[in-house]
Amino acid sequence: MIRLSAGPASLLVDTDQGGRIASLVVAGRELLVTSGFGPFGWGSFPMAPFAGRLRNARLAFDGRTYELPANEAPHALHGLVFERPWETLDHEAAAVTIACELGPPWPFAGRVRQRFVLAADRLDVTMELEADEPQPAVIGWHPWFRRRVAGGEIEIEVEPSAMYRLDADGLPTGELVDPVPRPWDDCFVGLARPPVVRWPGVLRLTIESDAVAWVVYDRQVDGICIEPQTGPPDEPNFAPKIVVPGDPLRIAMTWRWALDEGPVTRDAPNAI
Repeated sequence: MIRLSAGPASLLVDTDQGGRIASLVVAGRELLVTSGFGPFGWGSFPMAPFAGRLRNARLAFDGRTYELPANEAPHALHGLVFERPWETLDHEAAAVTIACELGPPWPFAGRVRQRFVLAADRLDVTMELEADEPQPAVIGWHPWFRRRVAGGEIEIEVEPSAMYRLDADGLPTGELVDPVPRPWDDCFVGLARPPVVRWPGVLRLTIESDAVAWVVYDRQVDGICIEPQTGPPDEPNFAPKIVVPGDPLRIAMTWRWALDEGPVTRDAPNAI
């Protein structure tokens, strides 16, 4: 575990458990789910070199089809780095950089880097995938925010303009449609403003990112996920973005928090 501290905030980065944020405490309050079902259900973990599901655990690229572990049979889920150990490259009181090499069962060489910088009122995180050879990729993060913090019941504010239509396998078809009512396990685009996670009377957290796709998952009783990604699930198969040597795939995310003293707004659009 690597601990970062800044003002009232404390962050734990677990390099043994996939380079994930294991804990974020602000003013004595834990904001993340810190344990769960297997590696998928806690903290905030990186997804690379693909995010979400990869259909039938297969990758079709450049005339070949590659088989990957079906860790959510029949599909592959959330990439290949969320359980691997990460190397610490540098470490300061409020910042750390870590890295993880790509390789089998991923058929392409490269590496993923993350940098975490903690301040009293925010957390800045960046991730990049460096390719040693051309390869399709999607990267992003999968945070689990607690539903209840210090007696505050979570609300979320997400205002997408469109979402990906899902097929019978729960995977995007590539077609964009109007958003459906919650609950969600869906991928959205065209957000009107950064999503907000709010525990009324306790804390308000804004999620800023240059992500082009956002998965929102709110079907579990303990936590809610708002996941910024460089593309939707299964994109390496249906609309691949190719990462080449010398031009890494990058994504940035900032969590910005402040005390919340406002009333509960359960009748607001897209609020729990």
